[in-house]
Amino acid sequence: MGDSTISAGDTSRAVGGVDGCRAGWLLVRLGPGGAARVDIVDRFNGLPLRGLAMVAVDMPIGLPDTGARECDAMARALLQPERRSSVFLHLRRPLLGYSDYPAANAWGKRDGKGISKQAWNILPRIAELDAWMTPARQRRVRESHPEVIFIGLNGGAPLPRKRTSEGLAVRRAVLLRHGLAGIDALAAGLPRRGGAALDDLYDAAALALAARRFAAGRGRELGGQRDSRRLRMAIWI
Repeated sequence: MGDSTISAGDTSRAVGGVDGCRAGWLLVRLGPGGAARVDIVDRFNGLPLRGLAMVAVDMPIGLPDTGARECDAMARALLQPERRSSVFLHLRRPLLGYSDYPAANAWGKRDGKGISKQAWNILPRIAELDAWMTPARQRRVRESHPEVIFIGLNGGAPLPRKRTSEGLAVRRAVLLRHGLAGIDALAAGLPRRGGAALDDLYDAAALALAARRFAAGRGRELGGQRDSRRLRMAIWI
């Protein structure tokens, strides 16, 4: 775990933003009074979410048994064409039961659409979150998407790819502009051996800012249908 404390502007309730990373999961917590910290854990159920009024997570919540989620198409429509692939399509709950990619992809094709290798690689993270999630928990732990959130924070202007030096610099500037004055202090606390990357931190920080808006009743829900477990298939922006 890495942690640090910075000034992030006044807020009356603690909120968080969560992104998947190589080590597992990265949480940026914005606390009352503006303090911020980073926690990195290997399992979603190990995240210190107690006491957070709202949490925004960059991972699908709510999965259909067949077909596609409307919210994913809606989120893609808000991104420039070259960035739309960052929102995965055709993620379905039966895929979580497969242990190898060829079998999962074959099932997906029989259902109408195969699964990309990139989407397959995050299925273990999706399965963790899906096993933990309930309709009651979903009231304060909501799916969001950092690419869409960053565009909103950037006044509607698209950003360069996040893993380029330019993309990282622009995202850092956006976060500074929105009150995360010590984002560099959080970055300095990241593990040195590749457990979490700088873009993971920036994505989680943007989601934490979004969670602050959601907690205040400001936010837009894309989609909203319920799956077979009564989870809402929605992306909050």
